[in-house]
Amino acid sequence: MDLGDHEQPVVMREENKRRRRRMKPHCTSSSFSSMELISIEFILPTSNKHTKAPEIMLLEIAGNCTVEQMKAQIWMRAIEMSQTTDFYHTFTPDQFILQYQKKGQWYEIYDKHQVLQTLDCILYWKVLQKKVGKIYVVQKQKPSEEVQEFQQQLNDLIGYDVTDVSNVHDDELEFTRRRLVTPRMIEVACRDPKLYAMHPWTTSKPLPEYLFKKITNNNIFIIIHRGTTSQKIKVSIDETPDMILHSFFTKMAKKKSLMDIPEDHSELDFVLRICGRDEYITGETPIKDFHWIRQCLKNGEEIHLVLDNPPDPKEDEVQKEEWPLVDDCTGVTGYHEQLTIDGKDHERVFTISLWDCNRKFRVKIIGIDIPVLPRNTDLTVFVEANIQHGQQLLSQRRTSSKPFTEEVLWNIWLEFDIKIKDLPKGALLNLQIYCGKAQGPSAKTNLQSHESSSSDAKCKTQLLYYVNLLLIDHRFLLRCGEYVLHMWKIPGKGEEQGSINADKLTSATNPDKENSMAISIVLDKYCHPIALPKHRISSDPQGDRTRAEMPNQLRKQLEEIIATDPLNPLSPEDKELLWHFRYESIKHPKAYPKLLSSVKWGQQEIVAKTYQLLAKKEVWDQSTLDVGLTMQLLDCNFSDENVRAMAVQKLESLEDDDVLHYLLQLVQAVKFEPYHDSALARFLLKRGLRNKRIGHFLFWFLRSEIAQSMHYQQRFAVILEAYLRGCGKAMLHDFMKQVQVIELLHKVTMEIKSVSAEKYDVTSQGI
Repeated sequence: MDLGDHEQPVVMREENKRRRRRMKPHCTSSSFSSMELISIEFILPTSNKHTKAPEIMLLEIAGNCTVEQMKAQIWMRAIEMSQTTDFYHTFTPDQFILQYQKKGQWYEIYDKHQVLQTLDCILYWKVLQKKVGKIYVVQKQKPSEEVQEFQQQLNDLIGYDVTDVSNVHDDELEFTRRRLVTPRMIEVACRDPKLYAMHPWTTSKPLPEYLFKKITNNNIFIIIHRGTTSQKIKVSIDETPDMILHSFFTKMAKKKSLMDIPEDHSELDFVLRICGRDEYITGETPIKDFHWIRQCLKNGEEIHLVLDNPPDPKEDEVQKEEWPLVDDCTGVTGYHEQLTIDGKDHERVFTISLWDCNRKFRVKIIGIDIPVLPRNTDLTVFVEANIQHGQQLLSQRRTSSKPFTEEVLWNIWLEFDIKIKDLPKGALLNLQIYCGKAQGPSAKTNLQSHESSSSDAKCKTQLLYYVNLLLIDHRFLLRCGEYVLHMWKIPGKGEEQGSINADKLTSATNPDKENSMAISIVLDKYCHPIALPKHRISSDPQGDRTRAEMPNQLRKQLEEIIATDPLNPLSPEDKELLWHFRYESIKHPKAYPKLLSSVKWGQQEIVAKTYQLLAKKEVWDQSTLDVGLTMQLLDCNFSDENVRAMAVQKLESLEDDDVLHYLLQLVQAVKFEPYHDSALARFLLKRGLRNKRIGHFLFWFLRSEIAQSMHYQQRFAVILEAYLRGCGKAMLHDFMKQVQVIELLHKVTMEIKSVSAEKYDVTSQGI
């Protein structure tokens, strides 16, 4: 990648700019001490007046400073020392990016809030035993016209503008776009251009007995067409397409002219394509394992193939990336020992560990406002605030009821019975607006206390609006500050319900700001960012003891619980037994969904023990893939990214044919991911880029969700963009034609609908 290729500037809303500016670094795992100085050679964007070579500056940077602070130091020193100080007075550090080289690739140091000693380049230089690293300071460039045109083309195909950040309260969308560049480039670089161009549709499943009975002496007949002539040949079902082509050309050695085959051409210059289809019979797979062949045998149809020229792999070339790569260290966090404030000089503290925060979590409900009031004005309204992890409710609080007017103000703190240190990654602050009929004065009771049983709870109430906020963001940082969140309306009777259960888990806000309910909240602010540490896996002696102490009667009871239907809810006693004997439960793959749903995700110590447990999941890893079982771990009950990544890892062994079978369900499961960048999103991206058939269905499954699900538009759009940037020019061309046809059909449908609406008795001429 050339140094001339730079990122597009990240556009953020003003309130986010102010909020992020106050946030300082967070620390991640490293063997460097926080006070260690790191020697770095910076290649500046200015040149020496005499030698015309780029100016070079050697600095020693504190390992615990942030990328943003490092850029400020570079600038201050450049103003003092550079021969072209005017340049550094004219521009600001934000107008430049930092890049480094690793194994011939250019990487950008993207996250300005990341601590220097946690950067991938620092760790890389340490492995190479480099005493001085090298970082290039490169000026950001405006996107070229070609880049802008390509982005517009992608937006048209996606049906959503992924560059629009007007409806986000952080930079997760842009962050994910950059993070997905690396897995996309790796997949594109590794795929076989010939196989990708022809995407043969095969299976490894044995030929069914009923099909085998239709075959005589292990042989079948195929008809090969070339131009206006054809040739019928007998082949063995165990022969590969390459073997069939070889025997066909041997047979036709003296009859090439009859088949319009040039004399200097051999079987290496041709492939077999299915008549009337863009599908090839090619490769080293026996012909009996091609789906089309089995389909013809099943239906008793003749097998017609065309002797064709292979497609040009150049048609699948990918547009050059305009961004440098971003490594997977971006946005990660460190261990508690590195982040804790215990025993540290407070002047040198840049980040606080979440596990040091012993106070209870709280949120201030300022109020709500709505553009249009409901018709019934004799209503009261209250806010219910929940902290949930997947479907597990961790804590709940309510405000008092107030008359439902255009603007309702509470200005009250709700304190939850969960400590900040116990908030798990993926936890949602779920805010819901309920209304009920106005009661007498006795109804106006404060509902803050957890045990309160006011008349609001007793009288019939109706859920009207909801919105969610992830309490720990994509960078592992605790949310803080003020938020105005535009809420989603609960569909009424007769309205399109959609996937309401999935929609209620979305962390996106309503883009229709003009017509939606807005709720204003405040989260506690801190002088330093609060970072969720990584879990350090250690042994669990208590778990080892429990393993040996399980009576036979309890063992039988445990086996009965494991064998129960997944749709039957577990009792608290069942969950307690599963957790107590977790080291026994983990020996049974079928127990995993039940066991992990028994985890109390709102207790940090129990979460740590769960990760210790999952470190010993050899039985799960070695078990035969049960897709139904694995899919249970990807449903709405599980928000923990380690659990979901474990399930995705199990799906890696799926063949392309099976991925196609489950693709629709896997796309739907993306809705239950707490963050845009996930193991499941990367799995879908990888398999789509590897096989055109999967890619085709992935495109349409994602695009249909973007068109009809406003709740997950951004997430599906960012995954689809990543796919389209790697699928190749031929696929892009096909998708553009398909989208044009769909748009024309939609236009015609709407015109017919309008004609029908105007005229109930539609005549044949009208139709």
